[in-house]
Amino acid sequence: MEIFKEFGAEENQMGEKSRYETPPSSELHRLLWFKPDTSNHLDEVRPGIYIGDLYAAKDRPTLQALNISHVLNAAHGKYNVNTGASFYRGTNITYHGVEAFDSPSFDMTPFFYSAAKFIKSALSTPGGKVFVHCAMGLSRSATLVLAYLMIEEKMTLVEAITAVAKNRNICPNSGFLEQLRTLDTQLQNQHSAP
Repeated sequence: MEIFKEFGAEENQMGEKSRYETPPSSELHRLLWFKPDTSNHLDEVRPGIYIGDLYAAKDRPTLQALNISHVLNAAHGKYNVNTGASFYRGTNITYHGVEAFDSPSFDMTPFFYSAAKFIKSALSTPGGKVFVHCAMGLSRSATLVLAYLMIEEKMTLVEAITAVAKNRNICPNSGFLEQLRTLDTQLQNQHSAP
């Protein structure tokens, strides 16, 4: 847990907090694979937010037993995890798909705000729980949950990674991590603007 303290704002000699700066990717990687045991097919990473893999996405009885009300598929599409709204017909699950590829060159940023809005909507629903998944539950799904925490819960990237990594091992690919770093800088600049 000591590693998480390294990245927060520090106090100077006069007791004033220094401004938070987004750490380089090399430092962020040290936070990602923190959970000592392996992750399950799905894990609750924040109250009402689950991250998981394609096996959990296709396990409707388990999703219903957990009272999942919303599914965000970060690997939607014919060549990814091809579920879709029709797969969940009859379950009262609201579906949202993002056709993303787990490649460092893929631009995930156009989906940050729509995914954050969907997750927020799910959690705003009475008793709402959202399951965010991709193929393995490590990169695409984690990226969208981290973006949600930064956009809607006003966390820094370090705080978001720390919050999720306590409950599930995650590993956004290098391109997604850079996109999250850019988002972190943009949001910090917005928060500090007069």
